[in-house]
Amino acid sequence: MTAVTATAPTGHHGFAHAARMEWIKLRSLRSTAWALLLTVAGMVAIGVVTMANTKVPSADKAAAFDPTNNVLAGVALGQLVVGVLGVLVVTGEYTSGSIRSTLAAIPDRRTLLTAKAAVYGTLTLLVGEAVVLVTFFAGRAALADGVPRPGIGDPGVLRAVLMSGAYLGLIGLLGIGIGALTRHTASAIATLVGVTFVLPAVIGGISGPTVAKFFPTMIAGNSLAVAKPVSDMLSPWTGFAVLCLYVAVVLGAGARLLARRDA
Repeated sequence: MTAVTATAPTGHHGFAHAARMEWIKLRSLRSTAWALLLTVAGMVAIGVVTMANTKVPSADKAAAFDPTNNVLAGVALGQLVVGVLGVLVVTGEYTSGSIRSTLAAIPDRRTLLTAKAAVYGTLTLLVGEAVVLVTFFAGRAALADGVPRPGIGDPGVLRAVLMSGAYLGLIGLLGIGIGALTRHTASAIATLVGVTFVLPAVIGGISGPTVAKFFPTMIAGNSLAVAKPVSDMLSPWTGFAVLCLYVAVVLGAGARLLARRDA
């Protein structure tokens, strides 16, 4: 009798194989560890320094005083690092030419992008939630005597902390989507920085919060990372829904173009 060994056809791996492959690539890059370490160290340091310099509010400002928003100030740095790394997860393969090998193994480009988004999004979500919790408790301990200390059980505080961690995961996915749209590192990073930092500052200076409040950074700082509502800004859950919509649209457009264009 002759034994026949069945072999899986090449180029027909499913989502599980694609996700495993993306995880191996992501964890093997030294830049991943360094970028996430920078995110953690930078956010904790900014949160601690900000809280250490937070003063007792005057009587007329006591009602609006929100130390939770202060301790989460480092999210601005975290989103930049996480977003840029998300861009590189996609564009780095085009720059090196390794995208051809990847597509040979995973010819279904939508499956490939879904795997990239799932792996990187999960990683940044977990890191984001961990770092905001560490930052909150470290920053809280750095407050001077007499300054009201926020408690994790206070109204709105836990929601603000967890949403800020989730925001980093969403920005990571936004970076993936922008990378898939442009396939070029410099233009993708420029787009990411323009949308998150430049445009809201310019538009906010011209028209105030009317339009600027819909940009990611404004949503993060004035809707998600607040325990007390900010006037003229989106509510936390509305802001979070808007961010999810942005991510869905950008990833959907990126997947469509990725499937239609040559490698």
